[in-house]
Amino acid sequence: MPFAFRGKHVTVAGLGVSGIPAAKVLHGLGARVTVVNDGDDERARAQAAELEPLGVTVRLGDGATLPEGTELIVTAPGWKPDKPLFTAAREAGVPVWGDVELAWRLRSPDSAPWLAVTGTNGKTTTVQMLASILKAAGLRTAAVGNIGVSLLDAVTGDEEYDVLAVELSSYQLHWAPSLRAHSAAVLNLAPDHLDWHGSMEAYAADKGRIYEGNRVACVYNADATDKPSTEDLVREADVEEGCRAIGFTLGTPAPGQLGVVEGILVDRAFVEDRQKNAQELAEVSDVNPPAPHNVANALAAAALARAFGVPAAAVRDGLRAFTPDAHRIAHVADVDGVAYVDDSKATNTHATEASLAAYESIVWIAGGLAKGAAFDELVAGAAKRLRGAVLIGADRALIREALARHAPEVPVVDLDRTDTGAMLQAVQEARRLARPGDTVLLAPACASMDMFTNYNKRGDAFAEAVRELGA
Repeated sequence: MPFAFRGKHVTVAGLGVSGIPAAKVLHGLGARVTVVNDGDDERARAQAAELEPLGVTVRLGDGATLPEGTELIVTAPGWKPDKPLFTAAREAGVPVWGDVELAWRLRSPDSAPWLAVTGTNGKTTTVQMLASILKAAGLRTAAVGNIGVSLLDAVTGDEEYDVLAVELSSYQLHWAPSLRAHSAAVLNLAPDHLDWHGSMEAYAADKGRIYEGNRVACVYNADATDKPSTEDLVREADVEEGCRAIGFTLGTPAPGQLGVVEGILVDRAFVEDRQKNAQELAEVSDVNPPAPHNVANALAAAALARAFGVPAAAVRDGLRAFTPDAHRIAHVADVDGVAYVDDSKATNTHATEASLAAYESIVWIAGGLAKGAAFDELVAGAAKRLRGAVLIGADRALIREALARHAPEVPVVDLDRTDTGAMLQAVQEARRLARPGDTVLLAPACASMDMFTNYNKRGDAFAEAVRELGA
């Protein structure tokens, strides 16, 4: 039975990107809304001033105490499950939802179905590819969730959609117990956000929630070797009868999979007589950029689109029309026969492994905040591709030590500075190490906040430094 909001005491945990829209929507539904927030700074006070004239109560500086009479909590996805507020809620029998759960509950019976995507890396790119394919098929759609339009706006707004391409993080899935997608994909699994989830098993379980109740297809990475694998999550999911497991692979696909044959993306899942037939979807060259991990993203997007009944020609047209966001394995320039590539978005070892695998001879710019990561496996796997390495950032010593153990012959420049100007020096040092035909690759394997506001600013600094070389 739908949750009746009118007159209910609802606490919204956290101001910001999800908290303010949730508070406004709940207030509009007649709920008595209290917003609690840990911070009490100038920004929080300005946000409170936006809500209080509506009749929303805002309590700053205390996000730990459960407001008296609370019947439901709607939380920002980043709030950890072990916060005292949620402990108090469990003890009082108060349910906790995220903004995704709220959006799901507010859908009408004829609302657009969701094609959902999660994974440690590649979520945004895959969802944007999927939206481009759906648009090429003439469908009214949007990329929503962690990107683009907010889910609450998509569900409660006036815009009508045929289908939604939904990016979901592990945080959002943790707080979305009722979500039931038309079809969903888990792209990959690698250790990430373990401080939030508590363990790799808990992180994987939250990712796996995306498959619960799927109606048509559970899309998984058939090439994955880590455990638990995305295929393991499909096996454990409770889905609707008739829902199929659909794998994607960079190799030749088996029946029931999408894959690659002689430079062609092919479908052996959504065709008649899968044992004998395959449908050509697009060429690898239609994927921008055609790096292996990005081809895998394209196959996952194609699988979800095909599960929704999209024709093969729309897959090709959508992939050709797609342009990736900045700082995602983006070619900046060629200088003296050397390519300079910005993959500042590679903020963990899994993403960086995929980035390094895309090039044959690399001068690698890396470093930043390691977030507890180890680099031995990454360096050992990439050692044969490295012409040299330039290290920056607070935790660069961890990468330097891994290079010494697993690639001792690779020349390393260790820049003992964490100011933003270090990027120009890093690019200059990389140019000195590079030879014609090489790629200078910014793929830091670390977060950026020791030196830059975010990975975008880090990538911008790299691109500007490369432009100075060219000038």
